[in-house]
Amino acid sequence: MKTTTRVAVIGGGVVGCSVLYHLTKLGWSDVMLIERSELTSGSTWHAAGGFHTLNGDTNMAALQGYTIKLYRELEEITGMSCGLHHVGGITLADNQERFDMLKAERAKHRFMGLETDIIGPEEVKKLSEVTNTDSILGALYDPLDGHLDPSGTTHAYAKAARMGGATIETHCKVIETNQRPDGTWDVVTEKGTIHAEHVVNAGGLWAREVGAMAGVYFPLHPMEHQYIVTDEVPEIAAIIDAGGEHPHVMDPAGESYLRQEGRGLCIGFYEQPCKPWAVDGTPWNFGHELLPDNFDKIEDSIAFAYRRFPALERAGVKSVIHGPFTFAPDGNPLVGPVPGMRNYWSACAVMAGFSQGGGVGLMLAQWMVEGECERDTFAMDCARYGDWITPGYTRPKVIENYQTRFSVSYPNEELPAARPFRTTPMYDIFDKMGAVWGQQYGMEVVNYFAAEGEPRYETPSFRRSNAFDATAREVKAVRETVGINEVHNFGKYRVTGPNARAWLDRVMAGRVPQPGRISLTPMLSHKGRLIGDFTISCLDQETYQLTASYGAQAYHMRWFQQNAQDGVHVENISDRVNGFQIAGPKAREVLQACTRQDISDMKFLDVRRMSVGMADCVVQRVSYTGDLGYEIYCDLPSQRALWNVLWEAGQPHGMKPFGMRAMMSLRLDKFFGAWLREFSPDYTAAETGLDRFISFKKDVDFIGRAAAEAERDAGPARKLCAFEVDADDADVTAYEPIWLDGTVVGFCTSGGYSHHAGKSIAQGFVPTDKVAEGLEAEIEILGKMHKARLITTPLFDADGARMRG
Repeated sequence: MKTTTRVAVIGGGVVGCSVLYHLTKLGWSDVMLIERSELTSGSTWHAAGGFHTLNGDTNMAALQGYTIKLYRELEEITGMSCGLHHVGGITLADNQERFDMLKAERAKHRFMGLETDIIGPEEVKKLSEVTNTDSILGALYDPLDGHLDPSGTTHAYAKAARMGGATIETHCKVIETNQRPDGTWDVVTEKGTIHAEHVVNAGGLWAREVGAMAGVYFPLHPMEHQYIVTDEVPEIAAIIDAGGEHPHVMDPAGESYLRQEGRGLCIGFYEQPCKPWAVDGTPWNFGHELLPDNFDKIEDSIAFAYRRFPALERAGVKSVIHGPFTFAPDGNPLVGPVPGMRNYWSACAVMAGFSQGGGVGLMLAQWMVEGECERDTFAMDCARYGDWITPGYTRPKVIENYQTRFSVSYPNEELPAARPFRTTPMYDIFDKMGAVWGQQYGMEVVNYFAAEGEPRYETPSFRRSNAFDATAREVKAVRETVGINEVHNFGKYRVTGPNARAWLDRVMAGRVPQPGRISLTPMLSHKGRLIGDFTISCLDQETYQLTASYGAQAYHMRWFQQNAQDGVHVENISDRVNGFQIAGPKAREVLQACTRQDISDMKFLDVRRMSVGMADCVVQRVSYTGDLGYEIYCDLPSQRALWNVLWEAGQPHGMKPFGMRAMMSLRLDKFFGAWLREFSPDYTAAETGLDRFISFKKDVDFIGRAAAEAERDAGPARKLCAFEVDADDADVTAYEPIWLDGTVVGFCTSGGYSHHAGKSIAQGFVPTDKVAEGLEAEIEILGKMHKARLITTPLFDADGARMRG
């Protein structure tokens, strides 16, 4: 057995073998896979083997498309068969909400180049004779869907990796992973110790146990999953005898998926009375076993399936496959460099391994070899969870995700499991004021405040919801008097030390402000992609506060740690510092009533330390609402005292609390972008307009400078623009296609309703050569075309007089 390697991949399922292959494909041949048993032991061997492209996240859908197209390449490289059956797939809709979701997904696919289509009940029946189309409104058809041989595919990955120089060691259980002071790893196995520069946890069912060896908790949990294979079905046999194959059918209403298996059918269920497996850990001796049959938990699912697919009721049961596979709390994989660790990588919780395994392997290999991925991977980045997550939170969220696997996914939906978990000192006060809650990064966040007599929940919808009137009230309060909300939706970092300014100059592309001032800046990857949009507040020459997206804390801290420098200390203070934003024409009067310090000369983008009431605070003259406003930060124990003084001072001016729904409407008035909407690693500063905050004049080789300068000189191919949309009762949410002259030329990043202007607004990318004031376009919303006009003048405070005054 080899005793040294550049990369040790732990786990020989389809994901581990994909990672190994893609590392060799990108040029790293000194790589090794270690498997405790045989390849495919775990979830891979008993998988149903289906694959599909449908995914609510466009990057995940694109990676699934890559995975599916990769199988032909693997067959050509290795001469092995993956057992491919590209039979196409049908996802049924039996109500308007699901049909709306499928139409929205089809719209996304237009600019992604995926050849899906919306079909009617008659076409469904022609494609799938066994489907009862009573009550079916329509379906989404995807020609790429199909199934394969799980074992053959995994071994094809393995052979392709070996052909690229990789080594695979089976029957070699990992016992320990110990890191050396230089960041490399000793992987201790039953056959001896392997010294590796990098470790990849692709442990599948055992990923929790493998992670624990390195002191890392991976938020995933195995779930029991059952599918049934029937004896011969006459309708299927007739199709085969005629030289055809039956397509996949996904029936979300019945929580089932169905496909041809031999001359019969295979049907699996995501049943409501589901069961988590191995709650306290996966046994090391588990492998090629199955779990005992449990028809009781799928009794209702089977009854529904008999109505949807009557041929099933007449077919005998040939076999029952009941085995575990793993989920993360949101159902997406956990991939990437593990925050807080050196040279330790994750490739686990890939519950749809044959849809996603190739894309996971490609992204992780790019990350390791090239330093970053070709696309935004945040949806599967293990850094989307932080140190706050626990097994007690993970398990109920995984159960919820399993149960809602086929549920309609709404853009405004707030799922209830494991909530409330993390709250601020304001939770009970806001709750008594009628707060309707959402959550971000595990923290409860106010979406809006319901008035007396209004329901304390927002109805999930693709259209304007019952939050519309409440949001309008809150927007009106901010624009006409003064509003207040918490600032816990910002990630906050304290940067100190003698080299703090120099470090910020290198890590941030923008100008580092002087004491008492604030600057706005993008943070770029080495290839010039956006990995953050930050506010820098200079408190003194060696003390800075940074603010950015609350949900990106682990993501941003990982980058800071990867670019650490002597003489600089970076702390994540997101949950140690909180406070409030006050905004609106009366904001200055409210703040002045709460402090003895004269703030009349406090200019836009000033920052000061001051006492507000009894609390020592950092006060910034800036507001994401685009209005006259202040962000007021204090330590957590002082927050309620700060609230009391601000609220009391605000009452003579009609102060009202506002939530995130109003914030998102207010920012549209100024065309402000949002993280992971307008700003993400898929985009560059020049494309999004953030290049106006890059300091090309500073004499510093900041990260991403060369790429940003090259794009500045060449000019971006597309630009982020704002549109006024002739919408009905549904506004843009994200990824709706933008049409010009009957052709899709771009897509929306976000949108919504401007309650101040009384207009539906969208932001999105269009080709630079098409950008012109008054450009007429069309935006497809829920399958319907809507006229849209490009606008460049903000809908509120166009000259910035109030915001800056």
